[in-house]
Order: sequence, then structure tokens, then C-alpha cells
Amino acid sequence: MDKAAQLMNTMPPDRAGRDMSGAVDYLANRSDVKGKGIGVVGFCMGGMLSFLIAANRGDKVKAVVPFYGFPQGAMEPDWSKMTAAVSGHMAEKDDFFPPAGAQALEKKLRGMGKDVTLKVHPGTGHAFMGPHNALGTLNEKLAEQIWPEVIGFLKSKLSA
Repeated sequence: MDKAAQLMNTMPPDRAGRDMSGAVDYLANRSDVKGKGIGVVGFCMGGMLSFLIAANRGDKVKAVVPFYGFPQGAMEPDWSKMTAAVSGHMAEKDDFFPPAGAQALEKKLRGMGKDVTLKVHPGTGHAFMGPHNALGTLNEKLAEQIWPEVIGFLKSKLSA
């Protein structure tokens, strides 16, 4: 976990944005995707990265579901081009991505007119959706409840 945190904190956000942008272009040019929006789901660092790609590729990314991860401090992008709807799931007991930070980001983005909801799930710890249960925080009941909501959100935002 320490090594992962170190890598995440030293990752250049501009390089990550370029790499993910290539994946968005690839998907957008597929015949089964062409003309539709792209949805992104991410966990922890992936949650943070899902926000970055949404901010950088408002032309294609239309729905984002971040789990217990969001950009903070120097990692925070220019939000002005983000058009994606965001339905995020955060942990109440999270030292990596504190709920107060998630609530402040939600308020900031809503103030900019963005469609953002960052739900903090009571009693949960970081990685509460992780089936590997590496941190001992898995909440199977909540995971079973959230997945249909995630699929419904993506379908509602990405339907052509």
C-alpha cells in the first residue's frame, strides 16, 4: 500500500491524462461506440483518474463513477471543460481520500454548474467494494446494492 501511495502521489497528472485520452480516442472510434458518450468507472487511484479524464475529455466522457478517489491539491484539474455527470461513492473512514475533501469538491463542482453527487457511505472504509478485501473493509451487502445503481446511472447517461 505504501508503494502504491507513493506512485500515485508522484504520477504526473498530465502524462496520465494523455495516456487515458488515447484510450478514449480508441473507444470513441469503435463502430459500436461511435456517436455515443463514454462512461468511466474507477476505484481509488482509478477514481481520481476518472475525474481527470472527465475534466480533460468533456467532448467524449459523459458519465463518471468514481469510488473512494478524487483529485486533491496539485492533482486537481481545470474543471471548466468537464461535461460528464458524476455519481461517486466515497468512504466515511478514509485517510487516503477524506470525506470532507469529497464534500468540498462536490460543493465546488456544483457551484460551477456541474452534475455531481459524491455520496459518503456511513460506516465504510477505503476499498469497501474490493472483493479481495485487502484492507478488511469489504462491505458485500453495500456492494450488492451499489452495482445496480451504477449500471442504471451509466445507462441513463449514455443511452443514445
